[in-house]
Amino acid sequence: MASTVGTWLGFGAFPLIAIQVLGAGPAAVSALAATGLAAGALLALPLGPWAERHRRRPVMIATDIVRFGALLSIPVGYGLGLLSYTHLVVVSVIGAAANIAFTAASGAYLKSVVAPDQLLPANARFESTAWTAIALGPALGGAAVSLLGPVVTIYANAAGFLLSGLALAAIRVRETPVRTRPVERLRAAALADGWRFINADRRLRDLFRNTVVVNALIMATEPLLAVLLLRDLGWPAWQYGLAFSVPCVGGLLGARLATRLEARHGRARVLAVAGVLRVVSPLGLVLATPGPIGFGLVVVVEFVVITGMGLFNPLLATERLQRVPDDRIGRVLTAWTVTTTGAIAVVTALWGVLAALTSPRTAIGIAGVLLLFTPLLLPDSDRARRPRPSAGPVT
Repeated sequence: MASTVGTWLGFGAFPLIAIQVLGAGPAAVSALAATGLAAGALLALPLGPWAERHRRRPVMIATDIVRFGALLSIPVGYGLGLLSYTHLVVVSVIGAAANIAFTAASGAYLKSVVAPDQLLPANARFESTAWTAIALGPALGGAAVSLLGPVVTIYANAAGFLLSGLALAAIRVRETPVRTRPVERLRAAALADGWRFINADRRLRDLFRNTVVVNALIMATEPLLAVLLLRDLGWPAWQYGLAFSVPCVGGLLGARLATRLEARHGRARVLAVAGVLRVVSPLGLVLATPGPIGFGLVVVVEFVVITGMGLFNPLLATERLQRVPDDRIGRVLTAWTVTTTGAIAVVTALWGVLAALTSPRTAIGIAGVLLLFTPLLLPDSDRARRPRPSAGPVT
């Protein structure tokens, strides 16, 4: 919770600093996001097999401390007049790698301390907490930036990770001991095991492909939307933050309904509906304008997207944890997150070039059109399969 609040208080901080402090254009802003994600994914690649041989909580605490230190260097550099584009890229790389490691460890940790029948309620609560933090973070962060300058929210982001590490250190619930196995080197075969497992499970594979494509197209437009709204349309920072915090009420609503809707309609059908709901409206962002009408349009579009995400994400997380054996969770989650992060990096870079050749508005519109086709990648709800039983240790 603490790290989520801090992260969303700093929503858009890197693009904002790049635009307002360093004078970066759309291609440079997109390259900042893409380079950090791509390099971070490569650094994180060996961490799945490694994390499986270590207790998850210390891994999570370590990644929080690393992110705290990296982020804190930004306001220090700014205060000394030494902040540069390269500095932002380096911090972005460290943050992306640490985030992948934290995600892989946190999924395995959750499964080790929560009863199987409580996985969906637990994931739904996490999703609700996240959207509550997101609802408050951008609005407060935007106001803080307007009053105190572009780097102030970085302090809150860094403090969030520090508090997260301290909260994890205070947990007294004992996780399931890590199964011992022969020490394996970080070979290509070990790193590829996560992808092989995903590919062998048809339903998991379909969900994987859908989420990778959807996340890549949505996240590729984030830096371009910052350029469009903040630079081209002249939105103040507080309005930009508010436009992305108000719709998060939809995320909270979707997460709260996930358990109830699954019980009534079945997980496969709810996943299919939520998967469509989160991609039908982003095309409307091309109509954004200055003033109240443009602000209202962005709020409505984001509300529909975020409601679909709030409903989809806890169901996806639960399905994934239930279908993956305990001794492979680390590498599967690492494979999943690395692929998603890498795809976001590539598509973000391509969309930055596209925006430079055309305009941010045009690039956002093309992404919105492509998103309309992504429900074709979702698994067929009529062929939903039961979760795979957990297998024994990998030999």
